[in-house]
Amino acid sequence: RYEPTWGSLDARPLPAWFDEAKFGVFIHWGVFSVPSFGSEWFWWYWQKEKREPYVKFMEANYPPGFSYEDFGPLFTAEFFDPNQWADILKASGAKYVVLTSKHHEGFTLWGSKYSWNWNAVDVGPKRDLVAELATSVRNRTDLHFGLYHSLFEWFNRLFLEDATNAFKTRKFPTSKSLPELYEIVAKYQPEIIWSDGDGNAPDTYWNSTGFLAWLYNDSPVRDTVVTNDRWGVGSICTHGGFYTCSDRYNPGHLLPHKWENCMTIDRSSWGYRRDARLGDYLPIEDLVKQLAETVSCGGNLLMNIGPTHDGRIAVVFEERLRQVGAWLKVNGEAIYGTKPWRAQNDTVTPGVWYTFSPKEGKVNAIFLSWPVSGTLELGEPRAKLGETQVKLAGYKELLKWVALGEKGMVVALPQLTPQQLPCQWGWTLQLTDVN
Repeated sequence: RYEPTWGSLDARPLPAWFDEAKFGVFIHWGVFSVPSFGSEWFWWYWQKEKREPYVKFMEANYPPGFSYEDFGPLFTAEFFDPNQWADILKASGAKYVVLTSKHHEGFTLWGSKYSWNWNAVDVGPKRDLVAELATSVRNRTDLHFGLYHSLFEWFNRLFLEDATNAFKTRKFPTSKSLPELYEIVAKYQPEIIWSDGDGNAPDTYWNSTGFLAWLYNDSPVRDTVVTNDRWGVGSICTHGGFYTCSDRYNPGHLLPHKWENCMTIDRSSWGYRRDARLGDYLPIEDLVKQLAETVSCGGNLLMNIGPTHDGRIAVVFEERLRQVGAWLKVNGEAIYGTKPWRAQNDTVTPGVWYTFSPKEGKVNAIFLSWPVSGTLELGEPRAKLGETQVKLAGYKELLKWVALGEKGMVVALPQLTPQQLPCQWGWTLQLTDVN
C-alpha cells in the first residue's frame, strides 16, 4: 500500500499503457467557450487584471452590469454529439483523451453536488457532458478516458478566504475541491487525473498526497490510473506520475522521467477563440514535427482543441486531428509502443528523430523533409553489410544503402512522384540489425 507521502507515492510504477500510448487529445471546454475571445482566462483578464481588450470587448457587446455568471445559460451545447466527437478522436490516432471537467472558473461539466447551480446539469446545456463523452469514447473507441480538474477557482469566496489566511485554513479544499475529485473518480473512473491550478498553495493545503494514496490504493482505477505533477506549489516536474513541467514543454533531449508535452493547435489559447485567424493555427507539418521530437525524447504529446459553446469541434481542429491520424496510419509503428533510442536526433542531418521498437528490434528514423538529392545521410546508425535492412514505412521494397566508415550510412530513397509517396509531412525509415 502507498503511504500519503511523496516518497511512497513517487515510487509507484507508472502503468505501462501510458508510455505506450504516446499521443492524446486535450479538450478545453467550459463557460469560457461562450465569450470565446482572447483566452480561456477570459474572466480573470476581464475582471481581475482588467486588460483593455477584454474590458472593451464587454463594453461593446454586452449590457452594463453583465456578469461572467451570465455567460452560464449561454453555454448551450446544442450541437454536442458525443458519438461524433468520439469518431473524430478515434480518427486522430490518439490513444487517450483528457477533458476539462472543471477549469479555474469553477464550472463543472458534470452535475456536481459540490458546485450548486454552477454546473452543466443545472445551467446551460442541462446535460452531464462528462458522462456523455465518457460513454461514447468507451463504446466507440479504444481510447483511455481522462479528466482535467483545476484545484483552485479564481473567484470562489472560500478559496479567497483561505488565501487571505495564508492557507492556514482549509475550507475550500475540504468542502469543494477534494469532494469533487473523489466524485469524478467514483462516477467516471477516469484513467488519467490531469490536475492543474494550485493557486499558489502548497500540496499540504490541497491534501494531494492523501488523495493520491486513496487513488492508488482503494479507488476503482487504482491499477490503471495515471496522474501528472501539478498538485501544489513545488510539485511540478518533481512529484506525481508523469511530469508536465510547463505548458508546451518540449525539452529537445531525453529526460530520465516520463513526461508529457501538452500543447495547443491554436498558438495563443486553449479555449476556442472566435477571433482566431488561420495563421494562429499550427500547420500539420509543425504538429508532426512536435510528435516526432516529443516521442523520440521519451515524452507523450497531448494536443489541445477548444470546442465551441454550442458543442462543435471547429472544422480546422477536426482537419488537423484527421491529418495526424492519416500520418499515424503509415508511421504509427515508429510512435506507439516505442522506447527512446541511444540517440534522439541525427548528428549529421537536421530534422531526423529516432525511436526504437523493442519488439521488432527496429530503429526508426523519422525524417521531416524529403531530400532533393534523393539520398538521406544518417550519422548515427552503425550498419552491418549483409545484415542491416532499410525500409520506408508504407513502401514495399527494401532500400539500398552504403555504410560510411565506423558509423553512419547513406540511404537511397525511392524515386516517387508526390502521388506515390506513402504519406506527407514526414516519413519513417525502419532499420533492422543496426548496432
